[in-house]
Amino acid sequence: MQGFTPGTVLLERYRLTSVLGRGVMGQVWQGCDLRLERPVAVKTVAADLLAVPRSRDEALRRFQREAKAAARLGHPNTTTVFDASIMDDTCCLVMELVEGTTLEFLFDQQEHGRFGVPGAVAVAAQLCAGLSAAHAAGLVHRDLKTQNIMVRGDGVVKILDFGLVKVLSDTDPRLTMTGETIGNIVCASPELLSGQGRLDGRSDLYAVGCLLHHMLTGETPFPTDQPALLATHHLTSRPPLIADSGVDVPPGLQDLVAALLAKHPDDRPSSAVEAYAALAPYLPAACPELATRPGPREDPRRPFRVPQGPSPV
Repeated sequence: MQGFTPGTVLLERYRLTSVLGRGVMGQVWQGCDLRLERPVAVKTVAADLLAVPRSRDEALRRFQREAKAAARLGHPNTTTVFDASIMDDTCCLVMELVEGTTLEFLFDQQEHGRFGVPGAVAVAAQLCAGLSAAHAAGLVHRDLKTQNIMVRGDGVVKILDFGLVKVLSDTDPRLTMTGETIGNIVCASPELLSGQGRLDGRSDLYAVGCLLHHMLTGETPFPTDQPALLATHHLTSRPPLIADSGVDVPPGLQDLVAALLAKHPDDRPSSAVEAYAALAPYLPAACPELATRPGPREDPRRPFRVPQGPSPV
C-alpha cells in the first residue's frame, strides 16, 4: 500500500483532504464521503508496516480487531464507525468526524490550568458513560489521555481512538508492535504496566482517576518526564490527595478519586456505572432561568452534562 496524499479517494468513496494526526499505526485524515456528502475521519495503516510480511500480518490482524471492536460501540460519548476496509492494498477505518477541541487544549483555557469541580466531574462522568458502553461490549480502551478525548462545541465529550482496545475474550493479551508502548504511561494502570493478569474495565477507571486528578489540580498524579520513574510511581507510590495540591473539593469526591487511583483493581469502583453514580452528586445543577425560556429546550446542564447516562452492565 502506497502512502496517501491529499485528494486520494479510498474505496471509490472517501476523499482524503488533510492529516489530523499521526501515530505508530498510521495516520488519521479528515475526509469527505463523496456518496453522502458529509465530512468523515479516516484512519489508515502506515505503509511501512505493510511492507514487511511479519509486520503486515500483525498490523492487519490488529486493525481488523480495532474495526470490529469500534463498530460494536453505539453511545453518544464514543465515536461512531461508518465503514472499514481490511485488505493489503487498502486498509482504513472510516469514522465520524468530531468537531471540537481536545481535553489537552482545554487545560490551557482554564484559570490556573485546572477545571472547577462541576466541569471536571462532568467531563469524568461522560467518560464513564462512554466507557460503560465499551465495557459492556467486552472492551477495554487502555489508552485514555487528554489528547484523545474531544469536547464538542455543545459540550458533549467524545472518547477517540480505540486503536489499543483489548477484547476481553481474546486469548492474546499482549498484541503489541515494535516501537509502540502499551496504552499511555501518563494514565496507565499498575496492572497494565506490570502485564500481570487479565485487564478489565477497572484499568480504564484508573485512567479516569488520573484525568480527574489532573482536571481538579492542574497536575497529573505523578508529574515527571522520566518514563521509568513514572511507571514506578504508578506501581508503588501512594497517589497524592487533591488536598495536597491546595485545592478544596468535597470530601466524597476526594475519596472517589483516591478509590479510582487504588493500586489494586478490587479496591476501585467495580464498574464505570458505579463510578458514574458516585460522580452524579457533584454534576452541575440545572439553571432555573433557562428552564423558562421559550422554544426548544437545550439541556440547561450543558455544556458538560448530557441526558445520556451509562449503559447498564
